[in-house]
Formats: sequence, structure tokens, C-alpha cells
Amino acid sequence: MGFPFLRKQLRKYFIMGSQDCEQFDPVEVLESALAAGITAFQFREKGEGSLTSTDKLKLGTKLRDLCTHYQVPFIVNDDIELVALLDADGIHVGQNDLSVERVRELFPDKVIGLSVSNPDEEAQSPIHLVDYLGAGPVFPTQSKADAKDAVGVAWIQTLRSRYPKFPIVGIGGITTQNAASVIEAGADGVSVISAITKADNIEEAVQKL
Repeated sequence: MGFPFLRKQLRKYFIMGSQDCEQFDPVEVLESALAAGITAFQFREKGEGSLTSTDKLKLGTKLRDLCTHYQVPFIVNDDIELVALLDADGIHVGQNDLSVERVRELFPDKVIGLSVSNPDEEAQSPIHLVDYLGAGPVFPTQSKADAKDAVGVAWIQTLRSRYPKFPIVGIGGITTQNAASVIEAGADGVSVISAITKADNIEEAVQKL
């Protein structure tokens, strides 16, 4: 792993794929966000309109190189093959993706993030094998077609009380207007998609998060 993944690196965690950028160039969007101060990036090329195969790899290579230049961790969303091809710093998986046990076997030295949405998922998760938790969706979101029901900041508070020192980032529906409430609830940071990709001014949006 090229980066020690600390709680502070979750502070402004940008998630993006080309499908989130509409008419904008995703490479330019990421570079603007990096220059503005994001602290981690997740390449999530997934859903309607997303790139596949060689095009996906080409874009991922450009985005990884930008993250390397800015010394920001580059995480891949739920794509084992792409993690290896891009030598990503880590991978983020959900409850219905490849098991954490298997991911850790494949990548013993990479960062692994896991989404948890409720106590049942938490109880069934091998949290000792991951490096951080993605808690949410905190608020309703339209960025993921398969998003679960919003759980509110109370879920952040619950996880923080159970894992006082474990890295936790809030996920889902977070905007420049509600980000502070997620931090106040105990999260180390916020992860966002549209708060940056749809911002009129990316620098200003990142500063407000």
C-alpha cells in the first residue's frame, strides 16, 4: 500500500465515475477536486452509461496517475480485476459484493473499505479485516440506483459508540449543506459524488465540505 490509511484521509472522500460527470471531462473534474483538497478518491465506474473494458481501464489509469501526483489514496469500487490492473491503493466493497474474507486474501496489503447500513450487516461483517467503514446511506441519494433507505446520522453515532477509534466515513446523500452534521455525529469524514460533480464551483464545494 502506497499510503498509510488514516482517519484523516477519510475527511473529504470523493467518489466518481464518468457516468457522474455528465457533460464534463472526469479527468478535469478529478484534477479540480484534487487541487481543491480532497483527501481520498474512489473510482466507481458503475451503472447506466458507464465505461467498460479497455475504456474503463484507460480512464482509471488517468485518474490513478492524478491521485499519485497529488499523493491522495486511489480506491477502486468493487472490481477485483481493476484493482490489480491499476495497482490501486485499495478497494471498497458492499455487503453483496465479493466477501471481505476473499478480498483480504487477494489483497493482504491494500486498504479495504466496507459499507454497513444497519446492525444486522454490522454483526455479519468481519470488521477486523477492513480498514474503514462506510456508514450509510446517511441521507436519501439519487447517485446509486440500488441505494438502500437512508439511515440518518443516528447510524454514525451508533457505529462511533461501538468503534471509538475506527475509521468511519459517512456515505450517501451528503451535500455541502448537511456535511457538518455527519462530522458532528462522529464520522471522520464525508464521501460525496454529486456535491462535487454537479457543483458550479468545485473548489468552493470542496472547501465547504
